[in-house]
Amino acid sequence: MIEAVIIDDEIKAIQSLTWELTNFSNEIKVVASFTDPYEALNYLETSTPDCLFLDIEMPVMDGFQFMQKIKERDFPVVITTAYNQYAIKALKNEAIDYLLKPIDTDDLNDTIAKIKKYNQKNGTIDRLERLLLDFNSNVINKRITLNTDGKLLFLDSDEILYAESDGNYSTIYLEEGKKVVITKKLKEVDGLLPLENFYRVHNSYIVNINKIKEYVKTDGYLVLKSDDQIPVSRQKKSNFLDLI
Repeated sequence: MIEAVIIDDEIKAIQSLTWELTNFSNEIKVVASFTDPYEALNYLETSTPDCLFLDIEMPVMDGFQFMQKIKERDFPVVITTAYNQYAIKALKNEAIDYLLKPIDTDDLNDTIAKIKKYNQKNGTIDRLERLLLDFNSNVINKRITLNTDGKLLFLDSDEILYAESDGNYSTIYLEEGKKVVITKKLKEVDGLLPLENFYRVHNSYIVNINKIKEYVKTDGYLVLKSDDQIPVSRQKKSNFLDLI
């Protein structure tokens, strides 16, 4: 069963589409609907539907602005509107389909078929990702798996010099001047790295212990083999010295 969410500023439009979906198909059900796009955004932070039916002409926030605010969109979006001038823009925003109100039954059936095909394809991709993640977590010389820019990046832990916090993001610095930015907090990155090789020397830094060249005790910072200088916090200093 496909679980759908509807967003439209007109309650009658929501009622009409809900009726059409539930009466013309036994493969889809409406699990939530919203006239307020901000309430819908809050809902999508904790819930992932199988598809989203989204109106364009809304006074507080139009549908395209709404799509840009969705942090991680891993479900298909269907644009619903009474106006036909948005078709090209809908495609550019990666909407899976475009339905004109009043919605034709045949068009709706075609849309449902597209939703099913999209979800089947992405379900296969999800299974592949889980397989790759499980494989890498079981490698004897543990590799680090990072999800970045829509791809999985596999690194040997020895490639990593240090990691730096940037709020909700972290930057992983590699040998030869390379770096990778990921949407994980440093605490989450810490959980990915092998304990025997990495240590959090500061609220903003995790270092690869094997890459340390010297420790300047007077000023409280490390010098890595790459010549990068990493501060050691006073709170971490004692434990760090015990470690090395």
